Amino acid sequence: MLEKLQSGILGLDEVLNGGYLPNRAYLVRGQPGTGKTTVGLHFLTAGATAGESSLFITLEEPVAQLQTAAQGLGLDLSTTTFLDLSPTTDFFAKVQTYDIFSPAEVEREPITQMIVEQIESLQPQRIFIDSITQFRYFSANPFQFRKQVLSFLRFLREHKATVLFTSEDSRDAPDDDLQFMSDGVLNLSLENQDRALCVSKLRGSNFQGGRHSLQLTQRGMVLFPRLVPGTRNQALTIETISSGIPEIDELLNGGIERGAITVITGPSGVGKSTLGTQFMKEAAGRGERSVIYSFEESKETLLHRCRGINIAVDAMLERETLSVVQIEPLRYSPDEFASMVRQEVEQHNVRIVMIDSLSGYRLSVRGEELVSSIHALCKYLQNMGVAVLLVNEVETITGDFRATEIGISYLADNIIFLRYIEMEGELRRAIGVLKKRMSNFEKALREFEISRYGVKVGQPLGQLRGILSGMPKFIPDSE
Repeated sequence: MLEKLQSGILGLDEVLNGGYLPNRAYLVRGQPGTGKTTVGLHFLTAGATAGESSLFITLEEPVAQLQTAAQGLGLDLSTTTFLDLSPTTDFFAKVQTYDIFSPAEVEREPITQMIVEQIESLQPQRIFIDSITQFRYFSANPFQFRKQVLSFLRFLREHKATVLFTSEDSRDAPDDDLQFMSDGVLNLSLENQDRALCVSKLRGSNFQGGRHSLQLTQRGMVLFPRLVPGTRNQALTIETISSGIPEIDELLNGGIERGAITVITGPSGVGKSTLGTQFMKEAAGRGERSVIYSFEESKETLLHRCRGINIAVDAMLERETLSVVQIEPLRYSPDEFASMVRQEVEQHNVRIVMIDSLSGYRLSVRGEELVSSIHALCKYLQNMGVAVLLVNEVETITGDFRATEIGISYLADNIIFLRYIEMEGELRRAIGVLKKRMSNFEKALREFEISRYGVKVGQPLGQLRGILSGMPKFIPDSE
């Protein structure tokens, strides 16, 4: 099996199933500003790091401008050879025209000769051509262009070079022919400030399909591979995680299971996040690490609230058994957020993850399907043996009962609901379990209280009827 060449881009080698196959030609296509040249800069830098000889053939931008751009990204191209075929100022100043022969015939021969001489003398292992679209203007017709490019790529392969070349697909100059001629195609896109990469072709290798989010940062390009359920699995031992509160454990027949997806649902302010944190408090006592991803509440507010109900978050943070990460949903795409979660799970052995809440997570989806993205993330965590807590907010305070309003009930192994009820003129809370896939559970509802001493759960509310309506009625024992 051929050893693949690293792309130099964080996340891209994972999408390419290890990197580029050597001695192949790959097309990088996309509209202006999508990052095509940056892909090439990373490609050449990775080659220089591996001790390979590299050649940059530029037909558009001058070398000085490219070197400045690379330095700004922290990419070292000091050992890379440049062949500058971009137009010089003399072409404009001297107003060069061709009266007998066409410009394509006059320009093509010297440019071709310079490329051949440079490759034969340098024998580069990596070549980046930016952009091959210019070759189209050296050809009299599409047939000649296709023949010329095929011959050129064959010449490069015979010299044992791995080639990346860019094109700019447009209505006037479509690049469908280049996609057929290349061994692999990387498509870059920019829509509504959301950047993405999609691999549509990779001869001789598997790859991760679909749309993968990316960012152009001060250190270059970073790719966030899309999570696909079932690609990562870890041996799972069924184990019950206690909440530390006997009454809640009675409701749940001992607690929630390791690797289970638990939806904690209820209206605003009813105590969903507090209940989730209670499981993390108990896990911290066993030395296990948990993470809260807060999409709505600031980290300081969440910690202050936990301190007020006797949850020792400061000690948990100090011992690193708890991490609270505040997420601005409009800043992160689902792929970026999933990559952040993966890093935490795989590098720090996280055992419980709470997403607070799905309403905030919905904002990060930005037009994509919410259920499919949360499904992929939860299934990944489940396969890794991580207990998942999804905080779901429903809009109704009382009245018609709904577990969720976004269609994720099928995903949940456990559904715990919290509910406001009116008793004796006071607004109180009730807790119950609607679903538990792996075991039986208590069907009764109990009163749920939050005080400065922590969470308190009462005995089953057996003498009340109509609790789910929000206005229960008292039924005497005689009835």
